Amino acid sequence: MSVIAVAVLTSCSKTLPQPEQITVNPSPLTVVGNKVNADITGTFPVKKFAKKGTLVVTPVLKFEGQEVLSNSVKYVGEKAKEDGKIVYYKEGGKYTQSCSFDYVPAMAKSELYLRFEAKVGDKVIEVPDLKVADGVIATAKLVAAEDVKNVTATDKFQRVIQAIQEADIKFLIQQSNLRNSETGSQAVKDLQAAIKDANEDVKKAINKLEVSGYASPDGGMELNEKLAKARQENAQKFLAKQMKKDKVDAAIVNNITAEDWAGFQAAVENSNLQDKELVLRVLSMYSDPEEREAQIKNLSAVYKNIAEDILPALRRSRLILTTDLIGKSDEEIMSLIKNDPSQLNVEEMLYAATLTNNKIEKLAIYQQAAKQFGDYRAYNNIGKVQMELGNVADARRAYAQALAIAPNNADVNFNAGLAAMADNDLVKAEEYLGKAAGTNGDLNAALGTLYTMKGDYKAAKNAYGKTVSNNAAAQQIIDEDYAAARKTLNSIKEPNATTAYLMAIVGARTNDREVVYANLKVAVARDAEMKAKAAKDIEFAKFENDADFLNIIK
Repeated sequence: MSVIAVAVLTSCSKTLPQPEQITVNPSPLTVVGNKVNADITGTFPVKKFAKKGTLVVTPVLKFEGQEVLSNSVKYVGEKAKEDGKIVYYKEGGKYTQSCSFDYVPAMAKSELYLRFEAKVGDKVIEVPDLKVADGVIATAKLVAAEDVKNVTATDKFQRVIQAIQEADIKFLIQQSNLRNSETGSQAVKDLQAAIKDANEDVKKAINKLEVSGYASPDGGMELNEKLAKARQENAQKFLAKQMKKDKVDAAIVNNITAEDWAGFQAAVENSNLQDKELVLRVLSMYSDPEEREAQIKNLSAVYKNIAEDILPALRRSRLILTTDLIGKSDEEIMSLIKNDPSQLNVEEMLYAATLTNNKIEKLAIYQQAAKQFGDYRAYNNIGKVQMELGNVADARRAYAQALAIAPNNADVNFNAGLAAMADNDLVKAEEYLGKAAGTNGDLNAALGTLYTMKGDYKAAKNAYGKTVSNNAAAQQIIDEDYAAARKTLNSIKEPNATTAYLMAIVGARTNDREVVYANLKVAVARDAEMKAKAAKDIEFAKFENDADFLNIIK
């Protein structure tokens, strides 16, 4: 977009003119990263730049009664005594200059001027500021770290935890009758007591009772099947009798294992048996039970030890109790949070925070958990709530505390990166996100956001991929891919004010007034602050005098 300098300044302008045919790129000015940069070009006409003249040109950005200056460039005639870029009288020359400004939001509605300090010899020539461009398109600033969801460190609370208790009743070789020495063992007594306790305690419940009968893998299959079944039945009758005495009503599941090869292998592996590797090799080489037994018996040097140390323990019935341990109810947990949080463990406390939607209450619970247990998850979740409350500095402190405990945790690094981005600390954000591989968060969305904020639009596009978010749509608008931006915005599951505002920008850039007005109405309805933003946004400059637009932003 070219701005032509057409005014004749004074009689002196014939010998020391402004540059003409001025072009500013980009025009309107656009923020990239945190900078507003532009290249300005033009021409000095032939036979007009005084041979002893000097012209200092300074780009000035004016906005809201303020102005900021960029670096100046000095042009001098061929016989001037001062140093600068020489412009020859007969030939004229090219005017080129770059300018750069640190972006602030007030620059949204601004104007770029060129300011001149002109002299011919010692005579100062008054030259008014010349407007050359409008600014600043700041659509990239709609990209926000808050658009990417922080990750909650989850609790491991389980309402019901299962506990398993076992006891073995051993039998003599080829026998299935119960012996008092076995039924009266401490393990069996403890199991009986546990069954009674699970039946009576309101915080416990019998989930499953099993009685399994086994035979060792020596002997014939038919005999072993009978032995295993008889052992199971006798043990079950014994257990049922004890349960009746203790007034326990629960079903008993029965199982039999005629030849306990799995138990045999485990026993050999855990033994100090000489040549046990040889025995294990036989087990791996032969799958047929009879062949296995024959090959092991052929190991005459070691079989005696097997018969004495391994096989007797496999002639058994196993009693197995599975108990459900029932944890605190939600009501009990919330009551303790208010009255005596010291009675809660860390998992119960982290779970308690999920029972309320009030962010202040959540924050208080996580703070108590951090104080009581020093768990990194509590600090992480404090940071998450602080981010949701808009307290970025507090969030960063909480994440730093979490990282002090778990420095390599991917989720905490991910969250810390988002908080750093929200604080515009992009160097630290990139450092954190570099350690976030494997996070449960959307790392592509986070990296895309980072690159957009840095102004690296090519990397941002690659990082976003198929991400559906306001940030991804903003990048598509920057890339002038309006069809993609429209599709992305229409696919967002929980659209907010920014979603509608971005769609209005798509409408403005594609000259679709209906889309502009319909979406601006939605945006300001969701967030009244969007009125003031739209009023100053150069994206809507062509609509600023339309009655419909004025009605929306008034």
